[in-house]
Amino acid sequence: MFKLLQFLIIGILLSACSATVESRLDSVRGTYMTATETQLDNNGNLGLLINADKKFHNGDIAGSDALYEEFNQKNKDVTSGDIWREAANFAFGANANDYRPFMMDTLFVSYYQLWAAIAEGRWNDARVIINQSYARQQDMSIEYKKLIESTKDELAQHTEIRDKIDQWVAYRDIMNPALMYLSGIYFLTAGDFSDATTYLSRTHGMVPGNKFVADDLDLARTKQRPQNTVWVFIEDGFAPKLTEQRASLPIFIEGGLSWVTIATSQPILLGGTSKIDGAQEIANVDAMFMTEYNEYHTNEVLRAVASAAGRATLTATMFNSNSDAAPILGLLSLIYSESTTNAEVRTWATLPKTISVLRVTNNGLIELRSHGNVIANIKVPGSGNHLVYVRLADSRQDIKVMKTK
Repeated sequence: MFKLLQFLIIGILLSACSATVESRLDSVRGTYMTATETQLDNNGNLGLLINADKKFHNGDIAGSDALYEEFNQKNKDVTSGDIWREAANFAFGANANDYRPFMMDTLFVSYYQLWAAIAEGRWNDARVIINQSYARQQDMSIEYKKLIESTKDELAQHTEIRDKIDQWVAYRDIMNPALMYLSGIYFLTAGDFSDATTYLSRTHGMVPGNKFVADDLDLARTKQRPQNTVWVFIEDGFAPKLTEQRASLPIFIEGGLSWVTIATSQPILLGGTSKIDGAQEIANVDAMFMTEYNEYHTNEVLRAVASAAGRATLTATMFNSNSDAAPILGLLSLIYSESTTNAEVRTWATLPKTISVLRVTNNGLIELRSHGNVIANIKVPGSGNHLVYVRLADSRQDIKVMKTK
């Protein structure tokens, strides 16, 4: 009896309210590129990602890369299952575990590490990052297909779930077209036309309407290096956030009426982007996120139902136990059930909503305009090829100009 009481109390203490997690992530977005603290576990996956992002924007490129690499070492296989993790989710709620990254998170890590390598002129490292990231994308594509197959039978029995998640389709498999395009530009400016053609062809397949990608692919195929060209990658807004939805259902137990709660996540698409004149979209991060989220959400809903059933059984057992402490144990089990019923609402909160690209001839000064209004002036050395990284978020800007190889 004492051990059971301990378990219930520990479960209550370990659980974290999803609303609190949501509030912390909202704070991270609200103080993006300005805050010195993230209000997150600095050693956990989410803390590593957001702190690495913050260091990158603050100009600490090496520090940023080190944190991203630490994340890579912790997450060498983000697609594998973990029975102990599932057990902890069931016993103590989703927030009792460290944040489990989305597949797209690891690809964005490669994307930012590639920017870091280019910024510091580490050309050999850049090539290694490109090769490793593509191998990882291939592995993830295989696992993603398996994930889709594993949910087909379950979805066939839950049409109400299927109907809600059929509306989003992103890029083929699990790919990041912005990473592909940046990789293609790296090879194109280096005169490696074979690899440039390969990566630019892949990019073109994902965003066939992007004229800049098509132009660069033509150069690669005709073995021509671009001259005095500037590529401006513009990140804007924030990727979807997750919020918790709870539904309490009545259950009848001996001696009265109780209830059980089911908690699932719900995506919210965030606005606040600035359409840049002349720029063309290279990555719709909303669609990337939703495509992967929908597959996980199917499993999340099914697990939430199973978890609720288990907690309902525990509560009924405690209330109906032949013990003088049955009312207290029943009440504690009900409190435990409510406090450990939470949805996973953690995401890499600072990822952009969209990534667009502007490809212009280098004349030393680039004006970024939105609806005709200048929102940023970018000074570029007057000759040669350059890459420009731009992050826009709630009137804040981070602009980094980099020489290509």
